[in-house]
Amino acid sequence: MKPPKPEETPTRPQAAQSTQTATLAEIAREAGVSAPTVSKVLNGRADVAPATRTRVEELLREYGYRRRRAEATRSPLVDVVFHELESAWAMEVIRGVETVAREAGLSVVLSESAGRLTPGRTWADQVAARRPHGVVLVLSGLDASQRALLTSRSIPFVVMDPAGDPGDDVPSIGATNWQGGLAATRHLVELGHRRIGAISGPSRMMCSRARVDGYRAALETAGLPVDAELIKAGDFHHETGYRLGLELLRLPDRPTAVFAGNDLQALGLYEAARELGLRIPEDLSVVGFDDLPVARWVGPPLTTVRQPLMEMAEAATRLVLDLGREEGVPAATRVELATRLVVRSSTAVGA
Repeated sequence: MKPPKPEETPTRPQAAQSTQTATLAEIAREAGVSAPTVSKVLNGRADVAPATRTRVEELLREYGYRRRRAEATRSPLVDVVFHELESAWAMEVIRGVETVAREAGLSVVLSESAGRLTPGRTWADQVAARRPHGVVLVLSGLDASQRALLTSRSIPFVVMDPAGDPGDDVPSIGATNWQGGLAATRHLVELGHRRIGAISGPSRMMCSRARVDGYRAALETAGLPVDAELIKAGDFHHETGYRLGLELLRLPDRPTAVFAGNDLQALGLYEAARELGLRIPEDLSVVGFDDLPVARWVGPPLTTVRQPLMEMAEAATRLVLDLGREEGVPAATRVELATRLVVRSSTAVGA
């Protein structure tokens, strides 16, 4: 019996076991389509049937296909993907990205991973179709399919303030959130407060959990109990700070101070205190987190933990551009920038 001809028995590339990656032609043959069709999928073209696109993407992911940098035609863009694009917090990030992108002669495109998207397409599909120099993901994360989609197009990415554990091999930029929560709460303890509440951000986000862990550590170090009744899980929005603030301040034994997980929730807490006739800082001390520009102008000016948002965004953008200039697969990088307590007029000695 004659052995089958090579073209009659396609060999499945073993990307996980070999440095030899599949070619476009091999993936096309396995998918039962033409090489130009695979190329259309890689380039984000819309004129590909959904089932075909799904099959090709599965094979690209299975084979670990990675377009050679020399073949990747890039647009002069940096893509910034937010989970939610709103608030002054996002503006600080955008300013940081834009500063570095402008120096590199690039423009900035904004996406919202939870926002309105073209039907049948994810934010990752739309980013891949733009073929930017790189992607900065803010308070977000990547699932396996999204990561494979960007990797196969040789689009570098960096996660800024990742929502969950990004993994050891994903470059990320963050801040010392635990240290910030510790400093904020320790400041209140040193002022003599013993009933200290906390309004956190979403529990699914690493930065939120780290800030609350710092709060707990400060209380435990001071020999104070951690009272679950005084810890409220928020979502980083002003309205939630107001609602949870009312809950805390209406307790029979209310807190005399509150650490809010971000400045917006702290401002919501201000509103709750005014509604209940409580004065800040005479009746209630408040500490926020972020040090947004508005923190200096509210009455009274807000004591807060400065998170260097612009510097974090600049660092993330520089890193993603550096990764784009590297040949091969660069080592993952995890960078944390320091937070610091900024004391203003919203905190005072406890009664």
